[in-house]
Amino acid sequence: MLQLLKIEWLKIKKYPAFWWMLGIVALTYPGINYMLQNFYERAINKKDMVGNVAKLLLGNPFAFPDAWHSVAYFSSYFVMVPALLIIMLMGNEYTYKTSRQNIIDGWSRTQFIHAKIIDVAIISCIVTISFTIVAAVFGIIYSDSVRITRWAEELQYIPLFFLQTFAQLSWAFLFAFILRRAFIALGIFLFYSLVIENIIKTYFKVKDWSVREFLPFEISNRLLPIPNFFGKFDASSNEAYKKTLTEINWHVLYTLILTSAIWWLCYYMNKKRDL
Repeated sequence: MLQLLKIEWLKIKKYPAFWWMLGIVALTYPGINYMLQNFYERAINKKDMVGNVAKLLLGNPFAFPDAWHSVAYFSSYFVMVPALLIIMLMGNEYTYKTSRQNIIDGWSRTQFIHAKIIDVAIISCIVTISFTIVAAVFGIIYSDSVRITRWAEELQYIPLFFLQTFAQLSWAFLFAFILRRAFIALGIFLFYSLVIENIIKTYFKVKDWSVREFLPFEISNRLLPIPNFFGKFDASSNEAYKKTLTEINWHVLYTLILTSAIWWLCYYMNKKRDL
């Protein structure tokens, strides 16, 4: 396993798109959260009753302990950035026939999939570390002397962010693995995750069918529910927020099951398909 890790790291670190991805994540995560923080500041600093009420009710979603949850939720919308890298990496395996060369060099087909799991795990870890740094910096900057002491209260959103990222990058890998063409796989991945599933989810919501929570991406999306300041607007919002929290553990289980099924399918297909 260590040898596979070394080989995959050599592939990744020499790939320019990997460093571009790091740069984009390094700019996107703090950028989107800083933009939302400024929007929040403008809303609560208005010299009127609305601003005073908003400040009283909402607190600061970017201060501890809420920073972990808020930054995780808003950053999770940009999973398409590392997904693009995963799809390009897998596409390159078939374009340059390195997958075939690995088998010729003595890898088993199982080891090849092991190596791809390592790729997805490495990139998920890097993205999670980026999110953690951004959330910690925001929390430190925007917390007062009382809130700073509560920095460790919602650290569970770090592993939840990792699990969501790993699960959705696994989907990106599956698309690339099946289609073998990076451009086609990326188009279908984005079209399904951003358009098709949202249309289906909206239709199920209109029909009041609870099965919408079991859609492929929605399962892992519910690991990071809407931050708690959205639940402070009224009683119904608060009840909805509390309900999403009680469902997180179930969606951890669902995500683990579905992600395991994705990789089992990859193992099975890799044994049956031609190199």
